[in-house]
Amino acid sequence: MLFLYTFTHNSLAMIQDKEAKIAIAAVTTAAKLCQQVRHSQAFPTLQKADTSPVTIADFGAQAVICQALSEAFPQDPVIAEEDASILIQPEFSAILGQITAQVQQLTPQISQEAVIQAINWGNAQIAPRYWTLDPIDGTKGFIRGDQYAIALALVENGTVKLGVMGCPALPSITDGTLGVIFVAVRGQGVGEISLSNGEFTPIQVNAFSDPKQLVRIESVESTHSDRSVQAILDQMLGWTQLPTSMDSQAKYSEIARGKADLYLRVLLPQFKTKKENIWDHAAGVIIVEEAGGKVSDLDGKPLDFSLGSKLSENRGILANNGIIHQQVLEMIAEIEKY
Repeated sequence: MLFLYTFTHNSLAMIQDKEAKIAIAAVTTAAKLCQQVRHSQAFPTLQKADTSPVTIADFGAQAVICQALSEAFPQDPVIAEEDASILIQPEFSAILGQITAQVQQLTPQISQEAVIQAINWGNAQIAPRYWTLDPIDGTKGFIRGDQYAIALALVENGTVKLGVMGCPALPSITDGTLGVIFVAVRGQGVGEISLSNGEFTPIQVNAFSDPKQLVRIESVESTHSDRSVQAILDQMLGWTQLPTSMDSQAKYSEIARGKADLYLRVLLPQFKTKKENIWDHAAGVIIVEEAGGKVSDLDGKPLDFSLGSKLSENRGILANNGIIHQQVLEMIAEIEKY
């Protein structure tokens, strides 16, 4: 069962698009699943081959969203972070049962086999039109009780056309209640929807021109970006305040609604050849851009979502309110000379 809201007021025309309606409903349902897992006394955490954690909520959220997309848009491939290969191993049968039980609370008729099929629906290949999904971006934040995001985006011909991001632990800008869904449609704007009452509120970036008024936001995980470069950049901009730390693509949404102004991802020397996953950025990019901000790589190039599951032709990430974008690019180039 997908949860469909009747928006109270200020709904933009973009919510009338079929893709936006289905995506919002699917992400809302996945957010409910994630919160019901988080509020349980304990939930199992597995370790993937790259040593990163994955929980039953990651798998359950992917199952819910992929099931909805496969029914509404059966011709659209989905490229998502998780796959069910580990779950079909006998030693993980109990965990698969827990995932199925969580999904069945929202979709009672679904079978265990259908849950596996739904998760694996996200193992498709890139196409001219496709969806990309991170069922829980910021799994470590989810585990420790901090911020996380459910990030879904529709890409057409390499350009993100729709982004929907669920942030169940992020407060609404209108009344402070926890739980919001961000939705952005290319050329039609962006806003946040309260999970408590369905109210839609348009959002936009800050219009500050003085760099000293701006706030930088960074990942909680110190290995996500070279903080020595970030510290030098802070000095060049004349910033003295400490940056805000936050897990997940929720950082993009904070820029989009003016709670932060700059997000920088500079790879550490030992990770210089690493390429970013498309699902880690697609939804966030359009949310910032539709709010009036700008996103590029560290060479000023737009992020290219047409090449596969990795941003293989991009280096690092720079997202901001748009006002200081070129200035920061030039400063980074200067820092990297030495």
